[in-house]
Amino acid sequence: MVLTVHHLGISQSERIVWLCEELGIDYKLVKHTRAPVLSPDSLKSLPGNVLGQAPFIEDSDTGVTLSESGAIAEYIIHKYGGGKLSIGPDADAKTYASYLYWFHYANATLQPALQVGMFVGLAKLEDGAMVKGLADRRLHVALQQLDDRLKDHKWLAGSDFTAADIMMVYCVSTQRYYGLVSLAPYENVLRYLRDCGQRDGYRRAMEKGDPEMEPLLGAQAPAKSLIDVGGTESDIWKKK
Repeated sequence: MVLTVHHLGISQSERIVWLCEELGIDYKLVKHTRAPVLSPDSLKSLPGNVLGQAPFIEDSDTGVTLSESGAIAEYIIHKYGGGKLSIGPDADAKTYASYLYWFHYANATLQPALQVGMFVGLAKLEDGAMVKGLADRRLHVALQQLDDRLKDHKWLAGSDFTAADIMMVYCVSTQRYYGLVSLAPYENVLRYLRDCGQRDGYRRAMEKGDPEMEPLLGAQAPAKSLIDVGGTESDIWKKK
């Protein structure tokens, strides 16, 4: 089996590198650099990836190529991970439902709210602008729900670390290089990030995929968006 994981630096494809490290499976990592903000030609030129999406995988055993981080996570878990880090329908119904909900919450609810906030921020709207108020409110509600969940649960699906956590962490860490969100009001999210950041699998993934990047595991985001300062041509994302 040769599973090739194409990883774009400072992006949500860190999820798949982390997943592979947690599962302990063999994979080939191919790294791509932003040009300097958008997807580079090295990703767009891959067969089956005309949009230049990351993460993107190639499975030589099956001939499958796949994008979308949630789809890739499920493919790897069930094809090569023996179902590890997932919760199936044979589990307690409430635990199974919680896993499904939080696995999909990252990309269906929180990440869109963060992206809307990012674009509103780039538009430099005044504080009183209605659109800014709506975007801020939507993001706060999404983060507060996450914080409330983590108040009484160490991990999103309950007592065990799962792929739902791998899907979530990018949203409240690396994504904040693009949308300047403070996590100071969300103490349970900050505890959660500390716990995730201490996992050996996470540390290995960050060192392999983004060795120069400073992981955003604390409350404050950078003073300026990575987009505002020219993407990877700047050094605000780099370890000091």
